[in-house]
Amino acid sequence: MRPVLFSILGLDVQTYGVSKALAALVAAYLLGRAFERAGLKKESAHALVLWATVWGFVGAKLYYLLEQGGDLSLHDLGGMGFTWYGGLVGGIIAASVVIRRHRLPLGVVAGAVAVPLSVAYAVGRLGCFFSGDGTYGKPSTLPWAMTFPNGVVGTDVPVHPTPLYEVLGALAIAAVLGILGKRLTAPAVFGAYLVLSGIARLLVEFLRTNDTVLLGLTQAQLWSIASVVAGTVLIARKGPSRPVAKTAGGSDLTRAGASAA
Repeated sequence: MRPVLFSILGLDVQTYGVSKALAALVAAYLLGRAFERAGLKKESAHALVLWATVWGFVGAKLYYLLEQGGDLSLHDLGGMGFTWYGGLVGGIIAASVVIRRHRLPLGVVAGAVAVPLSVAYAVGRLGCFFSGDGTYGKPSTLPWAMTFPNGVVGTDVPVHPTPLYEVLGALAIAAVLGILGKRLTAPAVFGAYLVLSGIARLLVEFLRTNDTVLLGLTQAQLWSIASVVAGTVLIARKGPSRPVAKTAGGSDLTRAGASAA
């Protein structure tokens, strides 16, 4: 594990921070392409990613600090310690403001962000893995169990490498969403993201050591259940794409976009 990639003039460049920057760049690139295919401006995609990233980090840090309560330390106030669902809330609020200011169609944007969000999450989780930030799982005797002796939160006991599980899960979700994008309306694609990512986080939490808060479930699992419910409602309301009609000249005329608004 390498929590610090290198140093410049005494300033450490952390693996965790670099991975998050790369995640934002990947998201901006993928969302820019998705916007262009939808006839929207690429610049709007970049603004959306920028502000959602900034306020996502603010939300993630605030949520994490609230979780710690009176047990705060200088480590908590530093560059580590973020909560994903706090970041999601902060990012959604910032994205809503950008969507309104740029007068973007909410349904189309929701469908466009699903795959970039999932891929960016995978890139970010790679940073968690290589920095050994402590988000790994319980002790395990499985052949692929790993130790993190040099991590930010080190351990010499073989544990579940849960960040890698999440990387693989997020990439699989992105692939599934790419397929569903041809069958569902844009809002329903985002609903599918909420369902699939919620299920993935719900399951991986069973392998972690986080404290339970209600009915034997962790905070992350409760948020995951809420995500699954919200996504299911969204899919039920928006449903599959409308059938593709044929024009008099025999060319395809899709009407799915009309239901995405």
